[in-house]
Amino acid sequence: MTTAVEHRTDEDLLARVLGPYKDHCKYLTSAHVTADAGLSAARCEFAIPESCYIDDTGHLNAVEVNIAYNQMMYYLVAKSVKEGLLTGFETWTLDDFWRHQLPDILIARFAGSFRRPIDPRVFSGEMEFRSVARRAPAGGAPFLHAATAYRYWDAHGGRCDGEATLAIVNVP
Repeated sequence: MTTAVEHRTDEDLLARVLGPYKDHCKYLTSAHVTADAGLSAARCEFAIPESCYIDDTGHLNAVEVNIAYNQMMYYLVAKSVKEGLLTGFETWTLDDFWRHQLPDILIARFAGSFRRPIDPRVFSGEMEFRSVARRAPAGGAPFLHAATAYRYWDAHGGRCDGEATLAIVNVP
């Protein structure tokens, strides 16, 4: 039997994870990470005061959903590596994460459904790793295959949810 663990936002880690983003594209403001049985999840808060690429639509759009997912996922992986929480990343150090963050953690599939419009100025989200498996295709380089799910909501009943598949390449 395993015991779930919880970690509040690591402000220094969050700042470093968001380092590659332009200042006006840093949407993730906090992340509460939980883990159990080798899988981890994050419950997050976001704020998008102004869209980084389009006039105000009045609602969260697909581009912002993807950027918010990336930030949530990068933080969750970094925190999971730091704390030794996630299957498949047991041998990784934070230096490994920083080296792999941008070039080697790829979204292989991304799908989402908007149920009701979400106010992008203040909203919440969560994501979870459903599975992580090492794959070594015949004649190919090994990689990690991760199935994830995410969801966003706001105080007004807005809702969006979806799934994403990650491929982490160039793994040791």
